[in-house]
Amino acid sequence: MDTAVYEELNRILRAELVPALGCTEPIAIAFAAAKAREVLGTLPERMVASCSGNIIKNVKSVIVPSTDGMKGISVSAIIGAVGGNAALKLEVLTQVTPEQIAQARTLEEQGICTVKLLEDVPNLDIIIEMYAGEHSSLVELRNSHVNIYRMEKDGETIYQADCADDEEAHEYDTSVLTLANIKEYADTVDISQIQDLLKQQISCNLAIAHEGMARSYGANVGKTILRHYGNHWEEMAAAYAAAGSDARMSGCSLPVVINSGSGNQGITASVPVYIYAKNLRVDDEQMYRALAFSNLAAIYQKQKLGKLSAYCGAVSAATGAGAAITYLSGGTLEQISNTITNTIANVSGIVCDGAKPSCAAKVATSLNAAITAHYMSIDNNVFQPGEGLVRETLEGTVSAYTTMGRVGMKETDVAILNMMIA
Repeated sequence: MDTAVYEELNRILRAELVPALGCTEPIAIAFAAAKAREVLGTLPERMVASCSGNIIKNVKSVIVPSTDGMKGISVSAIIGAVGGNAALKLEVLTQVTPEQIAQARTLEEQGICTVKLLEDVPNLDIIIEMYAGEHSSLVELRNSHVNIYRMEKDGETIYQADCADDEEAHEYDTSVLTLANIKEYADTVDISQIQDLLKQQISCNLAIAHEGMARSYGANVGKTILRHYGNHWEEMAAAYAAAGSDARMSGCSLPVVINSGSGNQGITASVPVYIYAKNLRVDDEQMYRALAFSNLAAIYQKQKLGKLSAYCGAVSAATGAGAAITYLSGGTLEQISNTITNTIANVSGIVCDGAKPSCAAKVATSLNAAITAHYMSIDNNVFQPGEGLVRETLEGTVSAYTTMGRVGMKETDVAILNMMIA
């Protein structure tokens, strides 16, 4: 494999597979608030949290971790200001104390934070403004959960990013993300270079999956699947991934190693692959190769969609997991490609109506579709060009479905948001 491509794929995994505490949208607000307080230099007397529609949609219904069950945008901003450590990025709330939770609850009841909707901005946009006496600060995140786009102190700009307003923030070259490159990388990568990353992903994401099975979270989707459908690997793959989402969407404080800015997607891309690898009794090296494949295959689709859209991210993550399962089974590049086609031709229409407990069911549904797609491709069955948005090539098919999600579902996103905040 070309050395530059190899190194870039290494870099992509390290950029995307990072630990995060709780749902990444409220955590992004908390991170921005922690940074804004750092710039202000003191606890604010008044705050304004202005967010794009997709951020509002994904924060409205999930419990903010480290808040003792509180929800919402203002809670996310206040707890970030009171107890957040911006240096920890997506783990910004890991050091919050009970006293700070009580303080944040009091400030929330006092209404120190005003929430506003940002219009005509990128899907991921957060502006936190803080005021104390004659002093003020502002921090804006744009296009990525910890990507600082702008900072102000007392009305003066102290930082401005170079990227254009509508530019997706990437730390890497997305052109290397092709299925052929991903397979060659998975086949040849020096596992010692990425083993720590993948080991952490499995350790964290299995821990929250087991937590979701051990306790009652949300609607208990994972436990329901395992109780009523059996314990073959197929059911376990969907059940444990769903259980991780059950816990994460309901305020569990365990960290998750994310994929494409999402903890649910990180769980979906990793836990089923681990379960299938154990079912096949393959060695750890093969499992890590499949995990690398799954994560990159998910990122390959997601970078065409953008971080947030009306297209449910569980679909792209489950598609990556299904492709990795075909890879682990010894499938050819064509069969792996067919697994991707068969999955997205089936469940690409699942909409994102915000982060919440029912995301766990969407994780399970998407994984069931990906496993069916895997078996179809192993039997050399695939949906044909011209059937819906399926095209002659995988690149064409992925482009068609992601364009549908990014462009075609914009009005869907607006309608969902209007109904949620009516």
